[in-house]
Amino acid sequence: MRYGIERRDVLKGVGTVGIAGLAGCIGGGGAGDGDGNGNGNGGDNGGGPDVINVIGYPQSGIQLFRDYYKNTDGSHDIIVPDGLLDADLPKEVSDDMQNVTGTAPAASGPNQDAFTQMYRDEYGSAPGVFTAHSYDAVAILILANAAAGANDGQKIRDQMRRVANPGGQEFGPENFVEAVEAAARGEDVNYQGASSVVDFNEKGDPASAAYDVWKFAPDTDAGSETIDTITFDGDAGGDMADSSPGGQDREIMVGILLPETGDLGSVGSQMIQAANLPVQQVNDAGTNVTVKSQVEDSQTTKQASLSGANALVSAGYPAICGPASSGNFIPVSKQVFTKQSIVGCSPSSTALTVTNLEDNDYVFRTAPSDLLQGQVMAQVAAKRLGGSTASTLFVNNSYGQQLSDKFSSSFTEEQGGEVLNKVSFNKGENSYTSVINKATDSN
Repeated sequence: MRYGIERRDVLKGVGTVGIAGLAGCIGGGGAGDGDGNGNGNGGDNGGGPDVINVIGYPQSGIQLFRDYYKNTDGSHDIIVPDGLLDADLPKEVSDDMQNVTGTAPAASGPNQDAFTQMYRDEYGSAPGVFTAHSYDAVAILILANAAAGANDGQKIRDQMRRVANPGGQEFGPENFVEAVEAAARGEDVNYQGASSVVDFNEKGDPASAAYDVWKFAPDTDAGSETIDTITFDGDAGGDMADSSPGGQDREIMVGILLPETGDLGSVGSQMIQAANLPVQQVNDAGTNVTVKSQVEDSQTTKQASLSGANALVSAGYPAICGPASSGNFIPVSKQVFTKQSIVGCSPSSTALTVTNLEDNDYVFRTAPSDLLQGQVMAQVAAKRLGGSTASTLFVNNSYGQQLSDKFSSSFTEEQGGEVLNKVSFNKGENSYTSVINKATDSN
């Protein structure tokens, strides 16, 4: 389904009418539970919250959900974002987790099918969360470099919107090599992606976005199944160069800074695979333009992300895909990208803070802002799950705090619900029983 919402208005905080208009579209509203399926809890939790919004990452999520199912009757409806979309989570938790509903930025671009087939052919499995966004991020960095004709961060920055936004010949993953050749000749290119059309707005965010509503499905290839998709449209904009000089017989350099280990290691491996695909496409084609890449493991930590970014910059990389999480992307953007004139494009950093960074236009992302995801989760919690009360249980960093706040404000102000508790937790704890007890408390 498609909703004509101006993203620029949503970002200014005046698009709530559009979000509220999703009522009745994210599920049909069945008797007593609000989801059309007759299986919602609708407040049957002994005075605790109807819905718990859990925000975190898979590695910590394993222990958190183990403790949840051990110490409660598992009767709460739980709503989670993309950070907990991990096919192995139910197996690790030893529960089918069917009381969990999630939202995640969708791969709904015009060339989604072409990318999916390409990924399956290369790796023999279905792509996962943020894999399309990872492919698109690297593809655009390569195209902007080809159009700039130099491994120069400022020149690449000025070409980012020229190769992504409307105005040139349209290309996608299926004919990506042709797009690189055209950009290297100085021709105008309009990349049409797998995750979205990949038009950037004036802040470097995707101008258009889509979200999947999903459930864990352990018996399927992907480990989850999409039960709805919500699409938002917005306007492209922002500064860019007046022309593309291009350049032949040269080597394009693009760094990849994504998590092979740590809290996001389980999903980061697929993101890295997707990020490598456009590099392989160009190098396998035997054109007069080649791509040199280097992967650094961000380890889902701030220090490793900064170290990896500095290693890539020292090696001469003028543009970097990543880091993945907002807690890592924001410090790298401030301390490396902006200060050293390096273009950074994250495929999965979604924190609201990214939009308003003073970044001199060096920071981009192919994943949409949590401003929308918080609203979507609140809508699903109220309308599909039938909740009138909620608590949030969130990882204690900028990603968790901001998304918890956005969910809470949307749930109360737009959905008329009540938030009972907002509880933070730290990554890597041996037990989460105490924070779970606080989140499920009725007081």
